[in-house]
Amino acid sequence: MNLNSPSFFNVALSTWRAVHSGLVTIDAYKDLPSAIVKLSIKAVEGARSADTLGVEREGTGVVIDASGLILTVGYLIIEARSILALTHDGRVYPATVLGFDHATGFGLLRASPELAHHPLQMAQAHEAKALDPVRIATHVDAGGLTLGCIASKRRFTGWWEYMIEEAIFTSPPRSEHSGAALLDERGRLLGIGSLWVSDALAKGVAFPGNMFIPIDLLTPILEDLIEFGRRRGPARPWLGIYTEDIDKHVVVTRTLPNGPAARSGIKRGDIVLGVAGHAIGSQIEFYQRLWASGQAGDDVTLHVLHEKKVSHFVVYSEDRTDYYRPTLKD
Repeated sequence: MNLNSPSFFNVALSTWRAVHSGLVTIDAYKDLPSAIVKLSIKAVEGARSADTLGVEREGTGVVIDASGLILTVGYLIIEARSILALTHDGRVYPATVLGFDHATGFGLLRASPELAHHPLQMAQAHEAKALDPVRIATHVDAGGLTLGCIASKRRFTGWWEYMIEEAIFTSPPRSEHSGAALLDERGRLLGIGSLWVSDALAKGVAFPGNMFIPIDLLTPILEDLIEFGRRRGPARPWLGIYTEDIDKHVVVTRTLPNGPAARSGIKRGDIVLGVAGHAIGSQIEFYQRLWASGQAGDDVTLHVLHEKKVSHFVVYSEDRTDYYRPTLKD
């Protein structure tokens, strides 16, 4: 555990105090319901994401401006065929996918301006700190508004070729977290809910909670998402490989069907030892070396312990967006 991070006891105590304080001011949250919508999503036929995310999905969306922009977590809307936004007072609006960013995990939708009576203001997530009390808001069917505490802020690495800095971890956990709004005490948006985690306090320490994508990551790419549907510039090389850190080894747990890694012959149980001549010993190092190796479409040399011998695999990377069925409108 980081020596500068709060102790298990302090986070547990701060969480208990936040949950039992009841300090939800009327002024800060009186307009909240109109900014929180329920999203009902159906994926396209044959969606490659259906086996992990399902064909029908539900989550929360956050209205962030008066034109009907809705921010949510991207995995909800990947390969979406139809999306409905349901308000707290029973109105239903169709929504379309406006933008998606694999690097951060944000998804952006557009609905009718009639949806947005009181959009949420954005906070400065970098100013939030561990032990701060927070509020987590979902649509009413998913639990509405609850109280919590920031357990930690740190780098997060995911098994699906994903890593962000300064992720926000909160406690106690919410099971209906997908797209949830993380709010400061003034009712401003700090982040968007992504995952339930077992180690909100520190990696490897049992302390359940949720991981939120900090809203600060949206600011540099928001205009790109609105105008182009994605961030400008070359996409990262993507391999279609799931891994885990096990005893200082990067172990392959899955390769996506017909993805770059699967086509190259890499299999479940293989151990990734290096990228382009550089040894690695963690997911962090794996991603750093992979993303520094070039851009989507470039070939990537992986050094892999495969069938009890070290082999060199040349993987022809892709843009992750191209792997999934189209969702963006022309």
